[in-house]
Amino acid sequence: MSYQVLARKWRPRTFAELAGQEHVARALINALDHDRLHHAFLFTGTRGVGKTTIARILARALNCERGVSSTPCGECDACREIDEGRFVDLIEVDAASRTRVEDTRELLENVQYAPTRGRYKVYLVDEVHMLSTHSFNALLKTLEEPPPHVKFLLATTDPQRLPATVLSRCLQFHLKRLPPALIVGHLSMILGREGVDTEPGAVEPIARAAEGSMRDALSLLDQAIAYGGGTLRTDDVRTMLGTLPRERLVGLVEALAAGDGAGLLGQVEELAEQCADFPSVLAELLVLLHRVALIRQVPGAIEEDDRDAVAALAERLAPEDVQLFYQIALLGRRDLPLAPDPRAGFEMVLLRMLAFRPEDAPVVPVSNPAPAAKRRPRAAAPKTPPAPAREDPVPTPAGSAPAARGTAPAAGPEASPEAAPAQEEWLEMVRDSLGLGGPARELAANCNLLGREGETVQLLLDGSRAHLRSPSTEERLLQSLQRHFGTPVRLAIRLGKPVVETPSQRWAREDRDRVKAATRAIKEDRTVQALCETFDGEIAPGSVRPTD
Repeated sequence: MSYQVLARKWRPRTFAELAGQEHVARALINALDHDRLHHAFLFTGTRGVGKTTIARILARALNCERGVSSTPCGECDACREIDEGRFVDLIEVDAASRTRVEDTRELLENVQYAPTRGRYKVYLVDEVHMLSTHSFNALLKTLEEPPPHVKFLLATTDPQRLPATVLSRCLQFHLKRLPPALIVGHLSMILGREGVDTEPGAVEPIARAAEGSMRDALSLLDQAIAYGGGTLRTDDVRTMLGTLPRERLVGLVEALAAGDGAGLLGQVEELAEQCADFPSVLAELLVLLHRVALIRQVPGAIEEDDRDAVAALAERLAPEDVQLFYQIALLGRRDLPLAPDPRAGFEMVLLRMLAFRPEDAPVVPVSNPAPAAKRRPRAAAPKTPPAPAREDPVPTPAGSAPAARGTAPAAGPEASPEAAPAQEEWLEMVRDSLGLGGPARELAANCNLLGREGETVQLLLDGSRAHLRSPSTEERLLQSLQRHFGTPVRLAIRLGKPVVETPSQRWAREDRDRVKAATRAIKEDRTVQALCETFDGEIAPGSVRPTD
C-alpha cells in the first residue's frame, strides 16, 4: 500500500477536527444549523491555513445524505466521494490554470442545470484572484443571483486583487496564521497517534519554521521523520532546518553584552565554517532578543526550557540595549540582500550593535514630549539661575572633601553647605565651558563634582547610570577637563547615590517646573476659560508646551 503524506492523511474532515480558525468554524456551524446559508463564500488567508479544507467540509455538510448540518456523517456515499475527490456535483476549479474568459463561460454554462447526485452543485474556485478581468465580469451576474441549487466557494491568498464588485457579493472569512503553540499541540497529537519516537523540544523548531502554516508544518514533519529514520530528534531537526542551537545564539548575545568584538567575529567565523545561513541566523537572533525583552518586562511570559539562559541575558543587558539591538537587527535583515555577501552583511550588523549605544536622556514628564537632552547641546543656551537648596537631606560622602581613593561614597550624612556652590560650578562647566556633546555630555550631566585633589578630578556618577561609562566616553570627558583647566589632570569616577542634584536631574526638574507654570498660565487665561465654558471643553493633558 502506497504511503500517504501526513498533510493529506490528517486533513480535517469535520469542523470539530479543525486546528484553530474557531471564528470561521463558529460562523459556518451556526449558519448550517440555523439554515441561514449564503450563496457565495470567500475564504482568504496565507498558504496552508485551511481555506480549501474548510470549503470541502462545507461541501460535505451541504450534500450529506442525512441532511444539511454542521456534523456530516462521513459514511454516506456523498461524504466518501467528496473525501476521495470524485463527487460529481463538487466542481473544483484551479483559477491559476483557467484564467481565460472562455473557461469561465464554459464553466457557467452548466450552472442552470440541477445537481446530478447531491443536494447542491458546489463550485470551489481556488486562487480565484488569478482570474482575468473579463472572467470576473462574466462571473458577476451568476455570482450575485445564482440558481437556488448552486453554492460558490472561493479561496484566495491575495484578496486585494479581487474586484470590489466580487467582494461585495460574497461572505468573507479571513483565516489567520496559526500560532506556534497551536501547531506544536497538533503535531504532538499526530506524532502520538502515528507512534513516532519523539524527543522533547523537537517539534518547536518545526512549528516556528512553518510560519503559521499547518500544511507546511506537516510537510516539514514528514521530512524530519524521514531524516531521522522514523524518529524525531532535536539535533536532527535543527540540522535539517539549518537552524542554530540556542547555545550558539546565546553566545552571540553574551559577546555583544560584553563588548567582545574579537570573540564575536570568532563566532561568526565558526558559523561560516559550518555553512550557516546568515539571514536565518539573523532572524533567530531577532527571536532571541524579543524573548529577552519580554522576560525583562513580563517575567512570567516565557515558560520554555531555556528560560534560565534567557533570564541570565536579560540581567546582563540594559533594556535600551536590547531595544537598540533588536532595531539594528531588524533593519539589517532588510538590508542583508544588498550586502556584497551574507557574511559581510551579518558582521556589519553585529559591529553596528557594538559601535552604538543609546543616549540616556533625563527623565522628562509625560506632558512634555521633547527630551531635555535634545535641547541642551545648543551653544547659546541661556544660563539658568541657581535653584534654591533642597530642604530634605541628601546622602553624601563623609564631609565635603573627596572620599578616599578606591572607596564608594557612604550614605547617611547630610550635604555640607559647600557642596551646593561646587555643583553650581559643575553645572556651568557641563552646560557651557566643557563643550561636550553626545555620550560624553550625558556622562558628565549625571555626575556630581566631588572636588579636585592635586591633579585628580573626582566625580560621583549616579549608580543607576553606570552603563554610560566606556573608555572612549571617559577619554573625551578627560580631554575636555584638561582644556578647561589648562593643565594635565586625571579623572576618577566613582559610583554611588548623588550628593545633590546632578545637572541632568536639575534640567529635568526645571523642565517640569516650566511645564507646570505654562499649564497654570493657560488655565488662568480668561480667553481660554471663556472658550472652555462656551464649548464645554477642557485642556487636553500633555498638550501644553512652554514657549520660552
